[in-house]
Amino acid sequence: MPTVVLIGTGNVAHHLFRALKENIIQVFGRNEQALREFSESTSTTSSIDELVAADLYLLAVSDDAIKEVSRQFSHVKGLLAHTSGSVPISQLSSERKAVFYPLQTFTFGRDLNFSTIPICLEATNKEDYGILEELANSISKSVYRINTEQRKKLHLAAVFANNFSNHIFQIAMEICEQENVDFDLLKPLIIETINKIEHLNPIDAQTGPAKRNDIQTMQAHLEGLQDPMHKKIYQMLSKSIRKSHEEKL
Repeated sequence: MPTVVLIGTGNVAHHLFRALKENIIQVFGRNEQALREFSESTSTTSSIDELVAADLYLLAVSDDAIKEVSRQFSHVKGLLAHTSGSVPISQLSSERKAVFYPLQTFTFGRDLNFSTIPICLEATNKEDYGILEELANSISKSVYRINTEQRKKLHLAAVFANNFSNHIFQIAMEICEQENVDFDLLKPLIIETINKIEHLNPIDAQTGPAKRNDIQTMQAHLEGLQDPMHKKIYQMLSKSIRKSHEEKL
């Protein structure tokens, strides 16, 4: 199996460390305190000079830091890969470039089953792709070859599917709290909404007043919203839903 040096000590790095623990032979990071959390299980270092030789150097750092951090590892003989959904492979400062992108939301304290997480791979040559594929197949049942442009659009879609939907849940919670209603009442609805798209196209699963063009209900909802931003979001989403279903018809 490929050997891995994990570069980074943040949220994504912690999840990757748990998934790839058998492959990781060293963790590199600048934060000495954060490194201690890995030191009981593997070698750690904050010095470039102490890096060990590995098949893969995996950058689990913020998107904005990838280009700069990768320059510090341009001398390594192994494959250099980042884990971002939005950063082009070209931003890596190495002759051997790759991307190892696990398509999932990562939160501290949440255990994940990596076997169900899609892992999107990209490499600049066949041999290096083989290294990534072997590693990905060891932890996931869903491994895909995705190029930079496809991955950028996939990441954009993921922002809508995850980040924006979660923010909508937050707004729903705030509306409940304003009237001292338990947000838990909405959880079965949320779960069924997600479960439905296992079997239905989202446009076929759509329900609600915007789809029906129930003007009186929508007007009552707008009058009940106290936050001007929430009103704008309601109006924009309702307009988008209505447009989608008019086009379908």
